[in-house]
Amino acid sequence: MNRQDTILVINAGSSSIKFYLYGVGAERELSPLLGGQLEGIGTPRPRLRVRDAQGQTMTERHINPGHAANVRDAQEVVGTWLSGHLSGSPMAVGHRVVHGGPDLHAPVRVDDAIIEKLQTYHSLAPLHQANNLAPIQVIRERLPDLPQVACFDTAFHRTHSAVADRYAVPESLYQEGVRRYGFHGLSYEYVAQRLERVLPELRGGKIVAAHLGSGVSACAMVDGKSVDSTMGFTALEGLPMGTRPGRLDPGIVLWLMERGMSHDDIQHFLYHDCGLKGLSGIGNDMRELEASEAPAARMALDYFAWRVAEGMIGLGCAMNGIDAIIFTAGIGENSPGMRARIARHWEWLGIRIDAERNARHGPRISTEDSKTGVYVVRTNEELIIAQHTLDLVAPR
Repeated sequence: MNRQDTILVINAGSSSIKFYLYGVGAERELSPLLGGQLEGIGTPRPRLRVRDAQGQTMTERHINPGHAANVRDAQEVVGTWLSGHLSGSPMAVGHRVVHGGPDLHAPVRVDDAIIEKLQTYHSLAPLHQANNLAPIQVIRERLPDLPQVACFDTAFHRTHSAVADRYAVPESLYQEGVRRYGFHGLSYEYVAQRLERVLPELRGGKIVAAHLGSGVSACAMVDGKSVDSTMGFTALEGLPMGTRPGRLDPGIVLWLMERGMSHDDIQHFLYHDCGLKGLSGIGNDMRELEASEAPAARMALDYFAWRVAEGMIGLGCAMNGIDAIIFTAGIGENSPGMRARIARHWEWLGIRIDAERNARHGPRISTEDSKTGVYVVRTNEELIIAQHTLDLVAPR
């Protein structure tokens, strides 16, 4: 396979690296060629899986744990696999980077100055930022002339008004960067584009979209642009998540400090021990919790549904109404049970879910007489990254 007219996309997290190769057509159309994941980074049994565009397995094997002890090492494994199976080099590599801070409002070509700036945001996204940057640095060392593009989860939300961007803190802190950045922007950007094509009647409408995965947020969009989001300064805020609490009284953090917990202890607690995992005492896997008969699991699901429903509908205040509601990402796309639990809290608004449509995962899952349409839209953050990368390295 020749990579000369291709874009490579990398989405690196703390325990996995996902990578996708897209072909670039004569009219700049992007077509998926392969997708892979090295999962279990830092565990005794890391595994590499790669499939072609038809879903056929190209590679599936376990990796020596010593070769995937961290994201940097794992990227070396991915790079070696790509070099061994493909010829030439891609046009460019696009990366998901969670936090762009107050200054980076759009995708950028990576250089020394950009790397230095992004490293200053580590404390704002401790689960993500360093891991997002590790593959960039490995590729720069191995292929210094290969263009790389950083695409930010925060960039889509830079259309917020001054009011939506603020916390009730002094102006001096705002000027230092304490503001409501919002996250999952690449996912919401794809959803906005997808709606233009598959539901053109919603063009210009007031949309609430919820990205329900291991991270959870909701976004208010008008005319395809973000006007508010449940996440803020960090990816801790807002709706309950797999291992993060979402909305939390700041006084609890002060109380934990008084009990002697250190900064690192509190950070680990908030990012790894809360959310569905903390509530249930079982774990953060939605499928496991839905299958469990344990009272704590049911309570965790009820809490999650209630707070997500509350947060989504509350975003209607930013738009003075809601024309449509969208579910996306892992839970949003694949859990009809959780979608139904959430929507039950909206029955007083005349919103009704059609059980058969919901079981088929949509796209429309609400009844015909529902006051507001409810839909499932599958997200594709990687395609958005590929589009941005192509636009930067080969502008029209």
